[in-house]
Amino acid sequence: MSRTAAIFDLDRTLIRSSSAPVFQRHLSEAGLGGGDGLPLADLFLKFYETFGENWVMMQPAKLAVRASKGWDTKTVKAAMQKAAVELEEQLLPFAPGVFAEHRKNGDLLVMATTSPAPFVKPFAKRLGFDAVVATKWQTEKGKKGKRYTGEIDGSFVWGAEKRRGVEAWAAENEVDLSKSTAYSDSYFDSPLLDAVGNPVAVNPDAALQATALLQGWPVRHLDKPEGVFKVAGRELQEWTRSFFRPEALMALAHIDIEGIENIPAEGPALIVFNHRSYFDATVMGLVAARAGRNVRSLGKKEVFDVPVVGRLLRGMGGVRVDRGTGSEEPLEAAAEALRGGDALMMAPQGTIPRGPAFFDPELKGRWGAARLAAMTKAPVIPVGLWGTELVWPRSARVPNLDPRFRPDVTATVGPPVDLKYRSANKDTERIMDALVELLPPEARQKRTPTPEELARTYPPGYDGDPESEAERRPGTDT
Repeated sequence: MSRTAAIFDLDRTLIRSSSAPVFQRHLSEAGLGGGDGLPLADLFLKFYETFGENWVMMQPAKLAVRASKGWDTKTVKAAMQKAAVELEEQLLPFAPGVFAEHRKNGDLLVMATTSPAPFVKPFAKRLGFDAVVATKWQTEKGKKGKRYTGEIDGSFVWGAEKRRGVEAWAAENEVDLSKSTAYSDSYFDSPLLDAVGNPVAVNPDAALQATALLQGWPVRHLDKPEGVFKVAGRELQEWTRSFFRPEALMALAHIDIEGIENIPAEGPALIVFNHRSYFDATVMGLVAARAGRNVRSLGKKEVFDVPVVGRLLRGMGGVRVDRGTGSEEPLEAAAEALRGGDALMMAPQGTIPRGPAFFDPELKGRWGAARLAAMTKAPVIPVGLWGTELVWPRSARVPNLDPRFRPDVTATVGPPVDLKYRSANKDTERIMDALVELLPPEARQKRTPTPEELARTYPPGYDGDPESEAERRPGTDT
């Protein structure tokens, strides 16, 4: 019975840039080579980081083996074991999740790279890979042990030769490439990608991006959740951030944002907000832009299933939630984003409260945010919203566009919520209490709403029982 494999390129695929400077530094510290002639040296590094590899750049890499003449193999191995520790710190955040998924599916993990095999084997071993296909260096035995001769043993594993190397390995190990997966950033790995049944372009250079489009190959970035797309190396949120400011919405409302310094500049953050209207998403987008963060969000399947809108949301890292199924998949996808260092935004209430529940001073939430916090230990940052329902109440199909009516809207960001991670129910109460504390005093006063106020909390055409709405949010997931 044949097996399957997941085959990964290294540079600009598993790590953001080139591994060469790391190898170079550790060799130099071991007293070897001084860095001259090593693959992708400093002269080429900036170009490589921007555009990827090309034939001209590969020529010095091919000749770099000459610098290894006389190097002791044990000294090189020890240096590369130290380099492996540093490279692991540079591993793109969503790569481990991809490894785990392939392991779960029974795939062998293979690193296929042009870099010298003595350099990359310690790193591959540290990641738990099963095999390495890389450029081999000749060795010879001497009086003081085994040393490198300064010559390549076999072929220079690049372009079509990388494909041939992987095919030879697959034949020796009874691996069916037609059922296997390969990941690479480079157009020059197109032969390898074409050899497998499941090619994936990762952080592709321009030529591979075009090839992937023509071939229908999926494109992803291992520094982002699956599905997030980039334009010229930047997410859509980054391109639009400078235009997304409160002043741009002056025709709708006067929006005041405070406490933005409470949102971490980097690293995981679970940003939660109280849900009052359809305008909440816009205001929270302004909060994210002011914080300078790309954020992921959870959204109802009804929104994600709209063809154009849903594709855009998925491309921005949105997580589709179908509450009717009880599936844990959205929760796991959200947790993966947080573990990868992303910021995630969600409303613990799940939806806008209706009827009397909308005016209840005690906010009730579902357990999702508390469970995510317990799973990831990401800080939970509360954002209290007020006045958004004056712009776009639930009863309206479109926001109020009357320029004479500009209500005050506030978004107040608080410090991280102190959670205990022992009870999802208790932590949910802590989160909702923190949100209430960020609202104006009137939000904490119990009052009887007018019939007109109640009517604005129901969706258009609502024909349910208003009396039952007060009990609609039990604050649990059952």
